[in-house]
Amino acid sequence: MIYCALCAVGAEKTLGNEIKFLGYKLHQTKFGTTSKPGRVYFEGDISAMYRTNFCLRTSDRVYIQLAEYNAENFDELFEGCYRINWQDYLKKDVHVVVDKVRSYKSKLNSEHSIQGMIQKAIYKKLGEKFHMTNLPETGERVDVRVFIDEDVAYILLDTSGLPLHKRGYRTDGGIAPLRETTAAVLLQEMMWRRKTPLHDPFCGSGTIAIEAALYAYNVAPGLGRRFGYENLTIFDRQMQFHIKREEASKIRTDVEARITGSDIDPAAVERARLNAEHACVMAGRALQMIGSDNRVPRPDFMVSDFAELSAPYSEGLLLCNPPYGERIGDSEQAVELYKNMGGLFKEFPGWQIGVITSHNKFESSLGRHANSQKNLKAGNLDTVLYKFTVRGYSNLLE
Repeated sequence: MIYCALCAVGAEKTLGNEIKFLGYKLHQTKFGTTSKPGRVYFEGDISAMYRTNFCLRTSDRVYIQLAEYNAENFDELFEGCYRINWQDYLKKDVHVVVDKVRSYKSKLNSEHSIQGMIQKAIYKKLGEKFHMTNLPETGERVDVRVFIDEDVAYILLDTSGLPLHKRGYRTDGGIAPLRETTAAVLLQEMMWRRKTPLHDPFCGSGTIAIEAALYAYNVAPGLGRRFGYENLTIFDRQMQFHIKREEASKIRTDVEARITGSDIDPAAVERARLNAEHACVMAGRALQMIGSDNRVPRPDFMVSDFAELSAPYSEGLLLCNPPYGERIGDSEQAVELYKNMGGLFKEFPGWQIGVITSHNKFESSLGRHANSQKNLKAGNLDTVLYKFTVRGYSNLLE
């Protein structure tokens, strides 16, 4: 089977490495590439549907690719979609939704018309196979997504349901929360390892620290939620249970990780603690499936202004998502905050520092050049991850 996993634009390589680490081979499209902006294609058996939804940290959704074909006009689009054996995946009472269409450098570029043609082809095929004039649509919703790139159509069937960043542990994200999948990308981009102390000085709802804990203790992020594939005819509950137990058995509670977060807002810190507790309880329930009463350690959170912090260890990673100005407060307030962040470089010598922001004056306000940077799409924002290695003041702006 061919799958397509979605991710933030800019995170394709990170996601591809995750997929390969799980043991799956990346798949080459007709264009000879294994990825497109925000998409990575891979090959796997039916078990991959369960394992990738449970385990992928940086993916937003996982789809089964049902077809890849040339579609320069609506007749070709319809016929290619109609040829798919939809009855092998969908139930008689299914409610099919073509939720999104994306067209790039293609003759077919009316997203609404493409959406309608795909829907028509699906229902025509199902109606003929089920011998029904009208499908009742009383069942569960199943989403289909369509990409048309340079006149090649990709028809994708959703297996995730809710986006994969909705792990299930965050009951309250507070104001402008960072997506869980974005936090996971940041950790991978900074090449963080669990032996390295980690601190988030703007922890907010605790997402970076919680995702670090799940990674450090090898907790598959999807163990506590449900998925869209449960509404498909190919769903095998026994196989899902077997794979879930396999992943639960990989959780490590015997390793040490020093993961902390702080925020000037006491309500944010309390929110972070509660979300972390939910995440670790989720992991504990997975451990109970395999007869283990082991406890996953919680990250530590405290109330503190970032200006009052100092490094508790000689080396570590400071990773944060400070206010951008366009999300919280105004741009002038963000600039002032970035100026004050310069003190972190003095107080955390020998540490790596990673900062994600969409503010174009971040470096000039900070008064320091990043050693490197990475463009990432965080939700609807075009953001940059700035990476600093704190070794004196060699990267100060002149």
